[in-house]
Amino acid sequence: MTGRVKKILLLLLGAALLAGVAPVQNSLNRDRDRLGLTRIEPLQNAPPVLAFTTVALGGFRGLIANVLWMRANKLQQEDKFFEMVQLADWITKLEPHFAQVWAFEAWNMAWNISVKFTSPVDRWRWVQSGMELLRDEALRYNPNNPLLYQQLSWVFQSKIGQNLDDANAYYKQQWAKDMTPFFGPHGTNFDRLIDPQTPGEKALARELQNEYKIDPVFAKKVNEEWGPLDWRVPEAQAIYWAAVGLRQAKENPNRVKPSDLMQMRRSIYQSMLQAFHHGRLVTNPFDKSFALYPDLALIPKVNEAYLTMYAEEKDSGLKQNILNAQRNFLRDAVYFLYQDNQITRAEKWYQYLGKKFPDKPIIDGVTNSFPRNLTLEQYAVACVQENVNETSQDDVTAAVQGLLAKSYFNLAIGQDDRAAGFKLLAAKVYQSYEARTSGSGYSGKRIALPPFKDMDQMVRSRLLSAKGGLPFAMRAALRTQLRLPAETKTNSVAATTNTAPTSASSPSSSTNAPAPTAEK
Repeated sequence: MTGRVKKILLLLLGAALLAGVAPVQNSLNRDRDRLGLTRIEPLQNAPPVLAFTTVALGGFRGLIANVLWMRANKLQQEDKFFEMVQLADWITKLEPHFAQVWAFEAWNMAWNISVKFTSPVDRWRWVQSGMELLRDEALRYNPNNPLLYQQLSWVFQSKIGQNLDDANAYYKQQWAKDMTPFFGPHGTNFDRLIDPQTPGEKALARELQNEYKIDPVFAKKVNEEWGPLDWRVPEAQAIYWAAVGLRQAKENPNRVKPSDLMQMRRSIYQSMLQAFHHGRLVTNPFDKSFALYPDLALIPKVNEAYLTMYAEEKDSGLKQNILNAQRNFLRDAVYFLYQDNQITRAEKWYQYLGKKFPDKPIIDGVTNSFPRNLTLEQYAVACVQENVNETSQDDVTAAVQGLLAKSYFNLAIGQDDRAAGFKLLAAKVYQSYEARTSGSGYSGKRIALPPFKDMDQMVRSRLLSAKGGLPFAMRAALRTQLRLPAETKTNSVAATTNTAPTSASSPSSSTNAPAPTAEK
């Protein structure tokens, strides 16, 4: 057999083998897809660098990624961070379907690198970089991976929403500033985003979806199911991204584990609890700053979330943890409602607390000081006394004065119910101390407090003083609320002794409803 004939036979054999392998390869591809073994799927609209690394480099991508990992690690140990964003971009583009790589790089920038800087502005840039890496890149190539949704939700919930970072207040301020143009001054404006009418509204709707990747239609559904939420606070975004992850998991059930679903549900529940504690953004109309107040409208939804968590959990130990967390939440809910002067709602949830946990003390650590069945009024005072030595004249004086100052501050910015609640609570703390120190075991005169009226007047005078008091515009608003004359050089130093027209202007003031006891 000549060489020419051999070559022809080998070519024919190769063609036959190629033809024969095609149906086998198709079967293998189907099996790999069914078993979730396909790691590199065709990418749609991929940038040139990613298309090149995916197709042309093949197995060498792993070697190049290792070199970049080592370079990034060396730079970070030397506190040289300004190359890190580019390195993270290259590493993730070399391993686009490895979700743990995206999660690590985002976490590293948002948590590890950000805290190396002292300036809140610099820290915020790194937190944003981590957030954007997940939201704009990772989810683009891995839209069905629950880990990435959970991690993005966690950035909003933990890094921005909690107070673990010294610059957390700056993060919240910047995010609220970014979101206010879209969701309005109350954080609930969906209609103009869903159905924009003017060119300006249409531009805002496009920017929200293109830059921030928020679908206003789905956001409204999330708000209806888990809210009402203020969409200028980070907890709303944390709930949104966890809800998007749950939606994607529902559409792709074969690619999601039950533990993944539980992680996203927990992100929602934990973010709802945070939103209850500080999810209502109130703007100071005088200096345009803002404060975060408890969002008391969320109490029924948060309680319902605990009931759902308890029903879904299989582990008995975790079930008990959920009950403990629910009890702590209910105790806070009652106290916050009382602070806000919502006495009727506080009554309702105080009774619910007693019925739900009949074998638990209402206040831990004070059962020897109070009767087992505390009235609502006693409970609110006891909440203050948990952090105040109830027989310390200095501590109680500071607590009463602090509550009075909060009352007048809220009155100045238009939060009337909250102002009345703080004034009422200050009076009750004063009364409780007086009752406890007037017995035979104490020298009443030695540790007695000044008259409540005098303490109230002193706090009011300090706040209305031009030297060291509130800003002028706030002083003017407070004088209007208190029906005091306009500020002059004389009365700006020492405020008039007129009594504030609130429901709790003296210790003898009573609540607007009977104080119930928690059923035990």
